[in-house]
Amino acid sequence: MKVLLINPPAENLVRTFAPDSLTEEMGLYPPMGLLYIATYARKIHGDSFQIQILDTQVEKMGYPDIRKYLEQEKPDLVGISCMTFLLIDAMKVVRIAKEVNPSVHVVIGGTHPTIYPEEMASQPEIDSIVVGEGEVAFSELLDAVAAGQSLADIQGVDYKDGEGVVINPRRDFIQDLDSLPFPDRDLLPVQKYYNVLGESKVVMTSLLTSRGCPFKCTFCTDKDGKACRMRSPENVLQEIEECYAKGITDFDIIDDTFTINKKRAVAIADLIIEKGLNITMDLRARVDTVDQETLDKLAQAGCTRIRFGVESGNPGILENLQKGITLEQIRSAFRMAKSAGIFTFAYFMLGSPGETEQEIRESLKLAKDLNPDVAQFLITTPFPATEMYERGIESGVLKGDYWREFSAHPSGDFVPQWWTENFTQAELEKWQRKVHLSYYYRPAYIWGQLKQVKSLNELIRKARIGIRLFFG
Repeated sequence: MKVLLINPPAENLVRTFAPDSLTEEMGLYPPMGLLYIATYARKIHGDSFQIQILDTQVEKMGYPDIRKYLEQEKPDLVGISCMTFLLIDAMKVVRIAKEVNPSVHVVIGGTHPTIYPEEMASQPEIDSIVVGEGEVAFSELLDAVAAGQSLADIQGVDYKDGEGVVINPRRDFIQDLDSLPFPDRDLLPVQKYYNVLGESKVVMTSLLTSRGCPFKCTFCTDKDGKACRMRSPENVLQEIEECYAKGITDFDIIDDTFTINKKRAVAIADLIIEKGLNITMDLRARVDTVDQETLDKLAQAGCTRIRFGVESGNPGILENLQKGITLEQIRSAFRMAKSAGIFTFAYFMLGSPGETEQEIRESLKLAKDLNPDVAQFLITTPFPATEMYERGIESGVLKGDYWREFSAHPSGDFVPQWWTENFTQAELEKWQRKVHLSYYYRPAYIWGQLKQVKSLNELIRKARIGIRLFFG
């Protein structure tokens, strides 16, 4: 049986909460979810199935190209990754697959189907969906489809039968992440991926060393469960070494928070140093999960970039978001990261619950005081399956369960609602542009960044972002 897994184009992104100038310059990253389920299925089934991954984004394929590819390859099963903001594009690929071959089995998985399984499984062109972590469920789905058997006994797989949508029991999260095979990056054109913050002319890849998050921020979707499951330092090192042997030297660590366990983070760094691996790393951390010793060790191991979620410069807003951090912890984390020589990236939110113009000004002031290399001010967007979304519906700030309606009836003109308790959407957009311009168009910032530029390409990229911020 021929199996084709597709990462859909990003031609019809649901309107985002970040300005185009920043989202368009983020880089291209491998679809790790598809890579994990494909690798696991190949481990379990060997050569029983011909499994391919088509990343239409990195291959720059439009819908006519996808149609032609499907006509040539004639897969028996098509699996499509579906993130919330890619729902329209995912559904376009679903329909093309069915138009090319009405008998093909179409399965969809990812964050959005996991949140809205019944709405997604009800779409006429979708045969089944994989909910949650997909490695085991997808592998069992392949067996059942190949044998023409019912999907009734597969936990984590929902499907349609003659009477409607069948919601199967959910599968437990994978506890032993070391038991999973390393993603087979030979399934993808690894040379084409890049991180915009990374060094030029190096090969990069994403790296997942843990799953889940124990924190309770109101704006975060609880898609992976609160229990954080971590791979052992030795297992992580083995994957890094495997990539290193392929010429991959830049690693974007996509854990929600890499430094939850500082001892483990240091152990991974020690192993990298011990092996003498000349790599660079980009990672995400919380300001209350780092100290100087940990950051110095990570920098020694190759950590050149670190991203912190600051969210606000006002203690009351941080409390409303259940962020669980203080302004002093924020300032301390950035001081320590700069002392370690690490490039800093700060995320802020605009228009959070309870926020007024005064609190926005406090966030801008904090950003200038911290002076990170990149500061991104995102408009607060209540995502589905978050506490903020539920509060917004209950309070009337949001007009009903609109994400569920969108999932049941995907439409290209859909616009997500922002938290408009004290601002209109137009006012939030105006503030977003204002704070970005105020932050980036400071002589001290511009001069500081120019001193750090290492190549003409980097200079051009930064200039392009600045021009887009200025002209909107």
